[in-house]
Amino acid sequence: MVKKILGELHEFKLPSILTPVCMIGEVIAEMIIPILMGRIVDLGISGADMNYIIRTGLMMIVVALFGLAAGVGGAVFGSKASTGLARNLRKRMFDNIQTFSFSNIDKFSSAGLVTRLTTDVTNIQNSYQMILRMAMRAPASMIIAMVMSFIISPRLASIYLIAVLCLAVIIVIMLNKATRYFKEVFEKYDKLNESVQENVSAIRVVKAYVREEYEKSKFRTAALNIYEMFVRAEKIVTLNGPVMTGTVYICIILISWIGAHMIVSGELTTGAMMSLLTYCMNILMSLMMLSMIFVMITMSQASAKRIIEVIDEKTSIDNPEKPITEVKDGSIAFEHVNFSYNVESEEPVLKDVNLEIKSGETIGIIGGTGSSKSTLVNLISRLYDVNEGRVLVGGVDVKKYDMETLRNQVSVVLQKNVLFSGTIYENIRWGDKNATDEEVRKACCLACADEFIEKMPNGYDTFIEQGGANVSGGQRQRLCIARALLKKPKVLILDDSTSAVDTATDAKIRKAFAEEIPNTTKLIIAQRISSIQGCDRIIVMDDGRIDGFDTHENLLENNTIYREVYDSQVGSSGDADFDEKV
Repeated sequence: MVKKILGELHEFKLPSILTPVCMIGEVIAEMIIPILMGRIVDLGISGADMNYIIRTGLMMIVVALFGLAAGVGGAVFGSKASTGLARNLRKRMFDNIQTFSFSNIDKFSSAGLVTRLTTDVTNIQNSYQMILRMAMRAPASMIIAMVMSFIISPRLASIYLIAVLCLAVIIVIMLNKATRYFKEVFEKYDKLNESVQENVSAIRVVKAYVREEYEKSKFRTAALNIYEMFVRAEKIVTLNGPVMTGTVYICIILISWIGAHMIVSGELTTGAMMSLLTYCMNILMSLMMLSMIFVMITMSQASAKRIIEVIDEKTSIDNPEKPITEVKDGSIAFEHVNFSYNVESEEPVLKDVNLEIKSGETIGIIGGTGSSKSTLVNLISRLYDVNEGRVLVGGVDVKKYDMETLRNQVSVVLQKNVLFSGTIYENIRWGDKNATDEEVRKACCLACADEFIEKMPNGYDTFIEQGGANVSGGQRQRLCIARALLKKPKVLILDDSTSAVDTATDAKIRKAFAEEIPNTTKLIIAQRISSIQGCDRIIVMDDGRIDGFDTHENLLENNTIYREVYDSQVGSSGDADFDEKV
């Protein structure tokens, strides 16, 4: 795990090496200064030698400036190395996420991925910086100070040694108790981010249903869970401070008491005593730094594991070794297709599906909620792979195509219409980044989007807010259809993509498709009979199976489900629910 994380350093290896080097330089400077101070007291002041005091004082200034420069260098290089590592980790994770199939994305929640890209990487960044700066500095400072103390007075230095051993045992006990809380706390962040993400993206629904208090309560619960976990962990960790402080005072008292007797008896000089007290502080502060390093490492272990899970996740859909880079036409065939989102599921979502669609046909797809209409069309552009059977486009198994080629020729307007921050031009050009203004306008005309775009103050340069928050549902659907049309695909799939437009606009869009893109195979998923009754043929789905596949007239005569739907929408009340059997 550590090897994989550090493998993302790349161009930041040199700052990672220079940081501990600078920290060692700072430690050396700190260790020299107490010796010089002791000499000033023992030789300069006691001997009334002003020249010696000045020379040694100037030497202390030089050493202090060297230590300062080394400390600044360590801070600069450490920051560069840690932020660079964080940048590379985020880039590696984000790049890998872009390769995920829908089944990979289903494995991680969107809130979980956001947490891993932000909070978890920040934890690694902070830990890495502390490790670079303190993991080298603290042990070096403690060891050198201990050695210097034993050189000055082994008897007094033994006090440090006993204190260090006792503190080490106490710190290990505290960290073991705190570790399990830190491991759990980051999982709680997923719930918090999920609450924020859902609330912000669906704020209009929240307000429409007056659910603000419920959402605030849900957020408070998620935030409280994180708070309680951190408090439990921090209560244990903060005991470190009082224990350290108490140990420092005890050491100072013992050294002062024993040292005073040694000075009186001539076994120790006053300067040496001052040096020992300084080394005492260095040793115990270094031990405190080490304990904080262990805390950070403990916190970052859980984050590192979650980051590696994303980096190591392999897409379930890969390009073949020698992919086909051209789709001949828009013909589609399903041959004994079975599909399940979870391969371990006993009951497949799609069951023995057999279809044959000619290039250029307009096919309607209708069925109750949960009948797997969207699942069926998602297999065509290989957003998922079948478990059994084959899906063919242009007479070729979709698994043999280059995925970019296939998805450029099989354009899908999904149920959830998503627009991105930017102008209308920029959003439509997702279909073809090199499209001219004329091509963009034509696509919008086919999708009947030009009607409202031209009424906007800035026309096609109107800025769309994130998620298309400043346009209506019907406008958002038409812009997404225009975006798909700009790809000039051989297969166009509309997954319930005109549900938010009125029937007149729906009819205009279907008429434009028939006249302007007659050679494109069009699959239209709809809940309204009026949206698909003019199609060449209609697929009726029921519980993952093809219950009927024929023209509108023939289905009315021969298919019970279709006839019941038709009667419920056209023949009787006109507003009956699709799923109700009347």
